[in-house]
Amino acid sequence: MLVRRPRVLHSAACAVLLCAALASGEAQQSKTLTLHAATAVPRVDGEIDPVWAIADSVADFEQMGPYYGKPPAERTVAKVLASDEALYALFICYSTHAVIQNNAGIHDQTSGDAVSIMLDTFNDRTSAYKFGVTASGTQFDGRLIDDGRNRDVSWDGVWFTRTAVHPWGYVVEIEIPFKSIRYDGEIPEWGLDMDRWIPDTREDISWVRYEQAEGQRISKFGRLVLNGARPTASGLNLEIYPVAVARSEYDPSTKKYKVEPDAGIDIFYNPSEKLTFQLTGNPDFAQIEADPFEFNISRYETYYSERRPFFTAGSEVFMASGREQNSGFYRPLELFYSRRIGQSLSDGSLVPLNVGAKTFGRLGAWEYGAFLARTGSVDYDDDGTLTNEPTATFASARVKKQIFDNSSIGVLFVGKQTPGRLEGVIDVDGAFRSPTYQLAYQLARSIDNGEGDYAASAGLRSFTKEWGVLIRTRAIGKEFDVDAVGYVPWTGTANFTLITGPMYYFDQGPVTSIFQYSGFSVTYEDVDLATDWVGAVGINMQFRDNWGFETSFIGGRSKDEGIRYTSWEADHSMWFNISPRWNANIWGGYSYGYNFSREYVGSYFWFGSYVEWKPLSTLELGTSFNMYVEKMPGGAIEDITYNARPFISLTPIVNLNLRIYADDVFLRSSDQNERVIVGFLFSYNFLPKSWIYLALNEIQERQDVMDSFGQAKGRRMEVAGRAGVAKIKYLYYL
Repeated sequence: MLVRRPRVLHSAACAVLLCAALASGEAQQSKTLTLHAATAVPRVDGEIDPVWAIADSVADFEQMGPYYGKPPAERTVAKVLASDEALYALFICYSTHAVIQNNAGIHDQTSGDAVSIMLDTFNDRTSAYKFGVTASGTQFDGRLIDDGRNRDVSWDGVWFTRTAVHPWGYVVEIEIPFKSIRYDGEIPEWGLDMDRWIPDTREDISWVRYEQAEGQRISKFGRLVLNGARPTASGLNLEIYPVAVARSEYDPSTKKYKVEPDAGIDIFYNPSEKLTFQLTGNPDFAQIEADPFEFNISRYETYYSERRPFFTAGSEVFMASGREQNSGFYRPLELFYSRRIGQSLSDGSLVPLNVGAKTFGRLGAWEYGAFLARTGSVDYDDDGTLTNEPTATFASARVKKQIFDNSSIGVLFVGKQTPGRLEGVIDVDGAFRSPTYQLAYQLARSIDNGEGDYAASAGLRSFTKEWGVLIRTRAIGKEFDVDAVGYVPWTGTANFTLITGPMYYFDQGPVTSIFQYSGFSVTYEDVDLATDWVGAVGINMQFRDNWGFETSFIGGRSKDEGIRYTSWEADHSMWFNISPRWNANIWGGYSYGYNFSREYVGSYFWFGSYVEWKPLSTLELGTSFNMYVEKMPGGAIEDITYNARPFISLTPIVNLNLRIYADDVFLRSSDQNERVIVGFLFSYNFLPKSWIYLALNEIQERQDVMDSFGQAKGRRMEVAGRAGVAKIKYLYYL
């Protein structure tokens, strides 16, 4: 289970303490499991074949929560075997309660009984594959990176599983073909851990014990001794995905539909177990789901996550080290922001991506990757002016070396070449790690036809059973411009943040842990020629029945747009995961600061909530709701923005999902909806990595209505976009 950590101080950062971070990680745990060669290939059918009798087994699982280090309430037995071409895992999960089988929430493994196996196939103590299965048979997989501090859930492998539910519990069998993963077949052992989620007792159990303050760490995995089993990857190790697409799009200007059949192809080729090539031709990058509404009153552009499969696959290779997914406190500068490639232009048209290619691999302690994409030229309407977006070539190269056990150092280049111009960035980054701390660092220089500037960032996270420390720092030159390839809008700024305080863990009682913290932040912004100083105090509490809250207070002196004022903010959030049938989050806050969308200093408060309910094993209902209140300097309300996103998700059988969703924006000032998105998505994963999609989407926005003289005579909701997409993607696995 992920442990929520404080989200404190919205801006700022940390000093580099290199001398304190050079220590290597702790020794690997002594837990060992031997991988025997199977005398016959196990049938993956959920039944326990006689061949499993020769397999090594483990049953000494321990709780990570809610009672750390205690034996679990239910017994679990796990075994592994290998043939020449695949690794097999067997889980026998005993249960005194009825096994919870939830098809709903297919991306949420905590909604029902589930198990997973994790493999560090290079024994680098830094990265690992994760393969998970729910009792209903739903698969989930991904990559653990940065010693388990970050996860790449976009990784999608070809592997197979079957489950069988019995009155006494359930059985899971897993087959992982060696040609589906990268590995080092020459080393004598891999890293290994296995875990189980038991929703009735809210128990998160694992084979390996981890530090309670830090959670799962790959550097502490147990040992999977390969023994006589030697992985081999037979065949061409080639994955070919032809993609057929039919798209119907409504043009609001002509009131007509345009139907466009299309086709593309994706190819993955693994010439060896350590190297991957990826190629895409004429990819379908049209985004059927519009980006969600984001309320933004800062001076910086809104960040949107990448959702296109070609860019998300293997993206971990091109990430700077040190991203903290669990806490979100420190993130390195986003120097490769793939949303810049094939981006949406001001009139809504898309820059075409003609071809793209990637390669990434391992060579001993070295990891490397390269990326290349070519976009086409397109004319578009930029506020009434016909403008051309020229043909461009995007390229990235990455080299990273493992040092000091599971620490790393690397170099990254990202560039965009257009006729007569080269823009981009080069960066050196890395991280020093142990199971209880990570110190990440980054130094970058932007490039614009030889011109450029520098930027740097660093972050330290250290949690023990007694004390927690969070530090981050960032300094960005005035001329540091990576807008062509990255997302770093904070030019001409420098900041430093320190948060620290005691940690308390409790073996018994309703409270699991308490983190009481305090700290400060210093931020310099060149645009204001001023330094802001703020202090913070807060508390984060986790409860044994899987809920918690955090409250923080921030205040200090700030200056924006020439105005010096006393800024302050109060935040509160709560999360509830106390039942496998529902979970919820509630948050809110109040701040006094500069509103860049209104250009004044005023108050602003917000309230938000999210709830999911699973009334049936096949049905999930949910919604998020946000309210943003802007107040003028005199205290009067400027406006209130409401945003609701309800959804219905039906999963009648495993791997088939129907989803209906909406995104509604309502303003108090107009007493009307300003934007409404309604969508329907049918998706069926009929074979490994083979999908059928049917998507319908409509966007309506309130727009000015003009009379015959070109004068505005009111505003009304108009269709801004309407599209339907049918798509089939089929895997040829050679």
